[in-house]
Amino acid sequence: MNIYLIVLVSLIVASYVYLKLAVKFKIIDKPNQRSSHTKITVRGGGIIFPIAILLFYFFNDYQYTYFVLGVFLLSVISFLDDIYTLSSKIRFPFQLIGVLLTLYQIGVTFLPISSIILFIFLLMLGVGIVNMFNFMDGINGITGIYSLSVLSGFFMVNYQENLLDQDLIIYVGISILVFGFYNFRKKALFFAGDIGSISLGVLVVFLGLFLAYKLSAPIIIMIVMVYGADAGCTLLYRKFYTNESIFDPHRHHMYQKLVDVYKIPHLNVSIIYAVLQMLINIVVLKTYHFDLKTQILVFLAFMFFFIFCYILLFKKIKKSLSLNNAG
Repeated sequence: MNIYLIVLVSLIVASYVYLKLAVKFKIIDKPNQRSSHTKITVRGGGIIFPIAILLFYFFNDYQYTYFVLGVFLLSVISFLDDIYTLSSKIRFPFQLIGVLLTLYQIGVTFLPISSIILFIFLLMLGVGIVNMFNFMDGINGITGIYSLSVLSGFFMVNYQENLLDQDLIIYVGISILVFGFYNFRKKALFFAGDIGSISLGVLVVFLGLFLAYKLSAPIIIMIVMVYGADAGCTLLYRKFYTNESIFDPHRHHMYQKLVDVYKIPHLNVSIIYAVLQMLINIVVLKTYHFDLKTQILVFLAFMFFFIFCYILLFKKIKKSLSLNNAG
């Protein structure tokens, strides 16, 4: 029996069992200020993402032990957060440990002394990406569909370089497709929850930083640029133009505005984000062998382009809201 078929069947069974258990024990997502849904829905369906990573670990000679351990630790604390809503003071240390284990797996250390700054930067970047995937999980389909576009970018780079076992990407891709059966629809049956978005965030940190570090190609981080641009611009907007705490729930992400103001269906917005990322993936595939200076210039060009688009769209949205209020 093909190993991928075994993985698929295992994840289908796991997702079905979890749905039944979650309903029984009332593991549900209640809409809040950050949510773009209005009905109570089962939470934590993304539990099949770390299960897929564990299946990879057991079926592929126990590779990447420290990374898998980091995913496991963060999955446990994230699942508890899905159930009980834990304080950030509890979650953050586990995030640091998870990213530290991932960096150790990659081979990044803080020795010699000259590498300390790089290590701290990568640690903060890793924690930032993990939280970014969590913050951006707010509408049906976006976590799964966007993650598929991201994984496809890493798959293609790794296909050319053969640095990582592709099964890690394939197994998680299968889990996202299974998850999509429940989530890629107008009325989702369950959401990824923190366990889903956080585990995918750790995976992206591992794949992205591993390839960027081994190939000396920082431009590979652009494979998560659409999320990064939205999250980064939204953070700056809240910091300088609102009186809100940056830790409070909010509805200032661009994907939320597209859903709330322009009434674009959730899945359509998710697909837009994924397609934009796929286009950027093509640029990355064409440029990751370029010299460092050129990579930085390309990155900056895209960064300023997204900032410009964000400002332009927000002005249009504010104008639309003003007209609606006046009407």
